[in-house]
Amino acid sequence: MADKEKKTTVVTKPAEVKKSPSKEGVKVNLDKKKTPEKPSKPEIVVNVSATSSNPNEKPPVKGKPGTVSKNGVDRQASADGIKLALGSDAADYESKIMKWDTSPVNRENKMPVPTVMVETVEHETPGTEKSKGKTNTGVNESKKSSSTPTSKGSSILDQLAAMGNSDDKKTLSPSLLRLYIDEMDQNGQVCIRDFLRHLKRTGLRPFKDPRLVGLMNNLSNDPSGLLTINSEIGCKKFMDVESFIEATSPVAYLLNKALSSNLIIPEFADFCKEIATIYKKLLPVKGGLNAQYIPQLARVNPDFLGISICTVDGQRFNIGDTDIPFCIQSCSKALNYAISTAELGPKKVHQHLGKEPSGIGFNQISLDKNGLPHNPMINPGAISCCSVLKTGMSLDDRFDYTIGEYKKMAGNEFVGFSNATFLSEKSCADQNFAIGYFLKEHGVFPEGTNLKQTLDLYFQLCSVEATAESASVIAATLANGGVCPTTQVSCITPDAVRNTLSLMYSCGMYDYSGEWAFEVGLPGKSGVAGSIFIVVPNLMGICVWSPPLDALGNSYRGIQFAKMLCQRFSFHQYDCISGGVGHKIDPRRYQTSETKESQIVNMLFAASASDSVLLQKYLQTGVDFNMPDYDGRTALHLAVCGGNMAVVRFLVDKAKCNINPLDRWNSTPLDDGYKYEQADIIAYMEKKGGVKGEVLLLAASKQY
Repeated sequence: MADKEKKTTVVTKPAEVKKSPSKEGVKVNLDKKKTPEKPSKPEIVVNVSATSSNPNEKPPVKGKPGTVSKNGVDRQASADGIKLALGSDAADYESKIMKWDTSPVNRENKMPVPTVMVETVEHETPGTEKSKGKTNTGVNESKKSSSTPTSKGSSILDQLAAMGNSDDKKTLSPSLLRLYIDEMDQNGQVCIRDFLRHLKRTGLRPFKDPRLVGLMNNLSNDPSGLLTINSEIGCKKFMDVESFIEATSPVAYLLNKALSSNLIIPEFADFCKEIATIYKKLLPVKGGLNAQYIPQLARVNPDFLGISICTVDGQRFNIGDTDIPFCIQSCSKALNYAISTAELGPKKVHQHLGKEPSGIGFNQISLDKNGLPHNPMINPGAISCCSVLKTGMSLDDRFDYTIGEYKKMAGNEFVGFSNATFLSEKSCADQNFAIGYFLKEHGVFPEGTNLKQTLDLYFQLCSVEATAESASVIAATLANGGVCPTTQVSCITPDAVRNTLSLMYSCGMYDYSGEWAFEVGLPGKSGVAGSIFIVVPNLMGICVWSPPLDALGNSYRGIQFAKMLCQRFSFHQYDCISGGVGHKIDPRRYQTSETKESQIVNMLFAASASDSVLLQKYLQTGVDFNMPDYDGRTALHLAVCGGNMAVVRFLVDKAKCNINPLDRWNSTPLDDGYKYEQADIIAYMEKKGGVKGEVLLLAASKQY
């Protein structure tokens, strides 16, 4: 017998409409009095029947009051869609609901999939327009009435949803792009302010990062492109999607990595809070004294304290006095050694200096058992290291070359020179001159070395200035194997970096080096101006600057910071050993490595408490917002109950939540809206396709 095709029709009409016959079936009108306090509800007429070979099909029964729009039916058209909406109650309907394949014909039962016809008629209320249209849902392509307005924003969002997540490194991921489509004006415009705010939260600095200069020029309001953009004021407020995709294409790989929380420290904001806590604890700490043997250093304000961090992915954090220039002093020794070994190789360099900790003061006149300076991190070894730097050049060219290498390692951020400090240091350098003549007497220098020029170069490099911000990039370059994180320029060979970090670990903190290796367990180098360069290999570079020194010549508060840092985070070289981490945090991993149950709880709490930051993070990391709790309650249920329209919009428009999930009491979010009299949310949910639970159950029963 030929199958008799019937169509499912859901019609909303005012209460006074009478019965009317239909070729497609019987339409039943339900009258219901209006409640003055609430918006008037449309009446609903339901005629539901699937394609069936049964000639004795019963006529449809009455529906329940509610509103169905085309978007809602799109989500619930097929039996599988209804089963998904039922959530935990799906098992109760397992034997009743037919399991349709997603193809036009059920491959198992050889039965055509039902086609659902929906007609919507909304009441005209003050401030709204009457819309009317028909939608053919299910597996068939949607048909929209020409009288139904379709916003550009909605169509673009639908296109992006269909695109899903893209692995293309040349374009911004559609799932991330959806975050910045402005849903308020529905024009499909990308909100640049939201985009920049989220980018900053990852730790990248859009207005200062060299990798993002081209992007910021593309977002500029200046049509000539000649102005330097250093704040949101100079940027466009909105851009169309096509232009935005084109503007972000050159750095799409970096943006996808950052905005999907795949940088080296995924929860960078949480990490920064921990560093800020340490900083606040250090502020009242008093102790130590500025270096007195160099007048310029003795005059520096002892209350200065700055902490700067740069990760190998270019994430930045600065707190305190991080933009005040200071002389790097002995921190230059590590850099000079790295530059010389990268150029000449370790074998040639170590013909003139050793690799062992000295066990004596950094400015003592002594040699090791081989008749060489103990290591390049103390004055004798550092002077010897300067003697091999570009020996074929003049003194001025040697200095220009070396400071140029410093700037490359700093990502072209501030690196200067203090002539006053150079003259001050040179005027009180009797000890260093004595060391120089001692080394010359013992044949340590290469043949033909000019001692005066060598010492001048040594004093000049100690007088190079940096800020904590630029110094942290230098340290991060060492942490990144010699490649500057912010410019991606290779500055030092990996082998030279390895050798440098080895000596910084064992010899970089003067007579405190052994204690440093034990307590902190990281490569570090201190200078008598109060700075400490700290390198966390493959993770980050840190510069802490506080002028007062302890008895061994290291920054007093800098040492305290390093200890507190490694007590809080698993940065010690041997924290990786089983059982060695304990309560410490590893920022390289998600600290919210929740079980599914705890993730649901946190997500529901965030929706209820309007925690937009946590919701954004969950969206960027691919969390399923449709996950229900034990009672079948979802994030959308709780957001509607809380009456927060912004969160509801976020969950529906950006997170693409199922708009009609059923809880254990067969209530949808729209039911909650009516229960708590959320008029604005009710209107929005109905516009987006929200229906009451009783309508879904009726549709499910009639499908069966």
